[in-house]
Amino acid sequence: MKNLLTIAGSDSCGGAGIQADLKTFSALGTYGMSVITAVTAQNTTGVVSVREMDADIVREQIECLFDDIEIHGIKIGMVSSIEIIDTVAECLIRKKADNIVLDPVMISKSGCPLLKPESRQALVNKLFPLALVVTPNLFEAEVITGMKIETPDQMEKAAVEIRGMGARNVVVKGGHLEGSATDVFYDGKSFIHIQGARIDTKNTHGTGCTFSSAIAAFIAKGNPVLQAVRLAKGYINGAIENSIALGHGVGPTHHFYDLYRKAGVVDG
Repeated sequence: MKNLLTIAGSDSCGGAGIQADLKTFSALGTYGMSVITAVTAQNTTGVVSVREMDADIVREQIECLFDDIEIHGIKIGMVSSIEIIDTVAECLIRKKADNIVLDPVMISKSGCPLLKPESRQALVNKLFPLALVVTPNLFEAEVITGMKIETPDQMEKAAVEIRGMGARNVVVKGGHLEGSATDVFYDGKSFIHIQGARIDTKNTHGTGCTFSSAIAAFIAKGNPVLQAVRLAKGYINGAIENSIALGHGVGPTHHFYDLYRKAGVVDG
């Protein structure tokens, strides 16, 4: 079994962040571990408050895991401050970490900032060069590049810009496009458009976290990067199709839908 590490924030509602990553790792047959960078108080209607961890405990979480356990892949999510970004980068370089998937989390679905504006350049400068894959959504790609992105052609141009910032592979996610949910993958040589059906549901909380952690899991299991992205796309589509109507707002995806189906577990 491959060992996966998520470095991200905690979601008290369980649909995104650390909780979504750990569920994804488990659903895909890998062992999940976590380094918590922040604690959020949130439910399906939005984020109420955020408390960052201090850099020392972030460092200690990373170092103690690497000192004891072989880690085959890493997903990085919410790292909101320059100090935490610097700490994560320093630790991963020192531990010679690889197979890193970076989801450049900036804002929650409810509009709560999860990356401080002054930290954006540090995220690019320190973590993009360490990443095997970077997975921005359209909003994040616009902030990173300064471009307006409304079409697949503009997604390709953004992918080129982002790869030029140090990432080896880029997936610009098209979940917020009009029409089909097509992602654009770029490895510095070719553009691959990965199609996805537009699923009629409001329950999409944690889709970005789940997608990026699925890519990390599939890479750790030995798949080439493009194949890992394709497999992760299939996984997240199924999780959205089987999403959970929880609470009064935006419910989560169903990370264990395939396992439940195979086990004969049904609603009710």
